[in-house]
Parts: sequence; C-alpha cells; structure tokens
Amino acid sequence: MDTSESSTEPQSPAPAAEEPPRRGWRRWAMDTRPLRIPAYRRLWSSTIVTAVGSQLTAVAVPKQIYDITGSSAWVGAASLAGLLPLIVFALWGGAVADTMDRRKLLLITNSGIAVTSLLFWLQAVTGLESVAALMVLLAMQQAFWGLNAPARNASIARLVPEGQLPAANALGSTVMQTGQVVGPLLAGALIPVIGLPELYLIDALALCVTVWAVYRLPSLPPLTGTAVRRAGVRAIAEGFRYISMHKVLLLSFLADIIAMVFGMPRALFPQLAAETYGSYGEGLALGLLFAAIPIGAVLGGLFSGSFSRARRHGPMVIGAVVAWGLAITGFGLSGNLWIAVVFLAAAGVADMVSMVFRGAILLSAATDEMRGRMQGVFTVVVAGGPRLADVLHGTAGSAFGPRTAVAGGGLLVVAVMLTLALAVPALRRYRI
Repeated sequence: MDTSESSTEPQSPAPAAEEPPRRGWRRWAMDTRPLRIPAYRRLWSSTIVTAVGSQLTAVAVPKQIYDITGSSAWVGAASLAGLLPLIVFALWGGAVADTMDRRKLLLITNSGIAVTSLLFWLQAVTGLESVAALMVLLAMQQAFWGLNAPARNASIARLVPEGQLPAANALGSTVMQTGQVVGPLLAGALIPVIGLPELYLIDALALCVTVWAVYRLPSLPPLTGTAVRRAGVRAIAEGFRYISMHKVLLLSFLADIIAMVFGMPRALFPQLAAETYGSYGEGLALGLLFAAIPIGAVLGGLFSGSFSRARRHGPMVIGAVVAWGLAITGFGLSGNLWIAVVFLAAAGVADMVSMVFRGAILLSAATDEMRGRMQGVFTVVVAGGPRLADVLHGTAGSAFGPRTAVAGGGLLVVAVMLTLALAVPALRRYRI
C-alpha cells in the first residue's frame, strides 16, 4: 500500500481552488476535476471495471435460468428473489457504513461479491443446473451489493470537495450507464464464443481489480467527535427520522419516486414493440426501446459540464424530473419508432441530471454520520421504484392501452412534481 496516500486518520477533502470559467466546447464537456484527486480516481476506475463485469452476470443469470427451465416466470421469480435481500441489506448496510471504516466495509463486501461470482462460475462449469442454487447465489450477491453501495456512495463526500460533488456523481453515473449499454451487448457477443460459465469468471476477475483499487484508498473511519453506535434497527430508524426532519432530503427521495413510479414505462416496452412499432421489426424495436434511456443518460454524462457546476441543486432536480415527465409523455404520444427513441433518449438525459443533483444533495445536506444511512435508503428507492412502476404500468397498460398509460404517467409526473415543488419550497430553494 502507498502509505503516502493511505492513513488511519479520518480524511476530509481539501477546499476546491477557484478556477477560471471554461470557454468554448470545454464548458459543455464532462467536468473531470474530481479525477485529479488520486483517491477518487481509484474509486472511479474500479467502477469502470465492475460496471461492465456486473452486467455480464446480470445477463448470464436469467439466461441460465431460462435454459434450465424454459420459463420466463422463473426468470421473473429470480429477480424478486434478489430484491428482498437488496432492500434489507441496503438499509442495514447504510447503518453499518456510519459506524465503521467505510474502506474496510468496501473491502469486505467487494470480496464477498467476487466470491459469489466464483460460486456462480463453479455451479455453471460443473453443470449443476439447479435453479434453487442460482436463486440462493443471486440473493447472496444482492445482499453484498446492498451492503456495498451505501458505503461506496457515502465515501465520495470524504474524497472530493463539496463543489465538485455533482461532477463526481456525473462521472460515476456515466460509467454505470455505459456499463448497462456495453455489458449486455458484450455478453450477447461472448456467450456463443466462450460460453456462459466464463461470463461469471470474467466478472469475478474484474472484481479482483476492484478489491485492489479499494485497498489503496485512504482509511475512512467515522469522523472525530462522531458517536459510534451499533448498526441495528435503532440506527436504521434514526436514519428515517433524520430524513423526516430534513425536508430537502425527503423531497429528493420523493422526486425520484415520482419520476420512476409514475414515469418508468419499461414494462410496456414488449407490448409497444409488438403492437405499435411492429412494422419496424419487433426485435429491433424492443432493443432500441430498452437501450434508448441508458444511451441518453450516457450522452448527458458526457456533456455534463453544461450543468454540473450549477449551485442551485434543488431547482435542477425539479427541472430534471419535469423534463423527464414531458419526454415520457412525448414518447407515449409517438407512433414513429425513431421519434419515440429520441424522446426516450431525452428522458435519459433528464434522468442523468436528476441523478447527479439528487446524489449531490444527499451528500451535501446530510452530515457524515448519516450519509451511509441516507445512501442505504437511496439504494432501496432506486431499486424499488422501477419495480413498482412495472406493476403500475403493466396494470394501466392492460386497462387503457400502452400508449395512453405511458403518456398519462408522464403527465402525472409533471403535475405531481410541480405541485410538490410549489407546496413545499425547501427543495426549490436549496443551493450550495
């Protein structure tokens, strides 16, 4: 370990030096200032590796379950099997992240995820063909991920100055969204060439790189003067009480719930691809619909220099959620596939802006002793919102038709978000 950059003392980011405004095309390009900080650069570099590797496993597990059972119902059941451990351990993991060295927690959890990937590889290469074993391993993997994500996200505020938090979030979110595009495409190309088991092995090896990068981070124990308590139910409850007492935090969570639950139409993509856009080719339409939002988010990240230096974080979140709702409405009204894809990509850009500033609010508005728990709740909201949306949109699509359900959901996002912003001024007034 490089002792010059790792220590047992609590680390706090140095104040950011004022820089002259960027001119020309550079003012639109991604703000890379956080990458000048070695510790953040290591954390971000590890994300590049795992963003793609984790998607290989995300494709391999449902593919293997379908190969064994020939049933999409079992694939859906496996997804639900991973949801409960993710929720439980994300909430607990947030409390743990507030009571121990976050670097140590990241080492433990990343190692656990790597071991789980090795077990996935072992069951595949030995031909076990057990759905029960796959579901148990998936639950283990999601439990480790739930423990990992709050500590990882909460650590960012200890590594970069407050003014660079939006830029740091944009860098991390862009990498994750890129992984969601590249990973599945790479998995689809590799399965016929090297086989399914090797996808798990590649993910496990990639996680070894992540463990090494985390090992080289500075120590991140609770700050001096912070009361260290047990990470139990009481600590989790304290986190929810903290949210209820800080309106800007509560509103940042509600903004994401509004956008995702009312405005995430992915459950209707198969029906739209078959009925509305079938003339373009059902397979092509389905692939484009699923890829459009992540691609838009990546483009938003690449040009995040145009917004990441904004200091009015609250209005940026409100504007992004409203823009998301309008783009989803436009998608629902579009009978042309290519226009629909443009609207979904625009929604992806809006989602990136929302992610950047909601993440910055959670890191700047919460004290360090609460950041882990805030990130735990954030992980649950991000994981649970789209799944609730699948149920809501699937039901509404069956009752009113898919395009009506999508457009109505988008308009509902706009109406509810604007009503909330007008009724409770805390979010629209928040700035750093």
